[in-house]
Amino acid sequence: MSRTGNNPIALPEGVEFDFTDNLVTVKGKLGTLTQEMGGGITIQLEEGKIVVRRPSDSKTHRAQHGLYRSLINNMVIGVSKGYTKELELVGVGYRASNQGQKLDLALGFSHNIVIELAKEVKVETVSEKGKNPIIKLTSIDKQLVGQVAAKIRSMRKPEPYKGKGVKFVGEVLRRKAGKSA
Repeated sequence: MSRTGNNPIALPEGVEFDFTDNLVTVKGKLGTLTQEMGGGITIQLEEGKIVVRRPSDSKTHRAQHGLYRSLINNMVIGVSKGYTKELELVGVGYRASNQGQKLDLALGFSHNIVIELAKEVKVETVSEKGKNPIIKLTSIDKQLVGQVAAKIRSMRKPEPYKGKGVKFVGEVLRRKAGKSA
């Protein structure tokens, strides 16, 4: 029995929901998101709450039941509040700056890395004296923000000895002991 799929999704004020022809559309104050649903899953709006139901107890329907409920919940939260990921650059000389949607990273390589971000993702860089530079990514699409953050982190993953690299703010790194003399 799917515990996730059976939970109804509360619809906040100012958020509109529409389900026609296997296409879910959610509109809110921050924007509009659409997602195609398949597999015979039915989605209904009952008393201000979105309810996801499956036609049978087959393995594929059970799997899709929780998946589609989570996707719709992420869409509702995205258009009402939005999602933010923060990355921290740890290392001497590591810098980040942005000009519009272009993110310029100095990560200790011979050349700077320039990344062109999708227009749906807003980027902001914060550099304070004495603190590590921080990159803030904001969007209404949870999957897109996570994918962009993972791509930036993959440019220089944190190493286990000194912790240098690009890491998520609040991420706990497993550190190794160095050479013992």
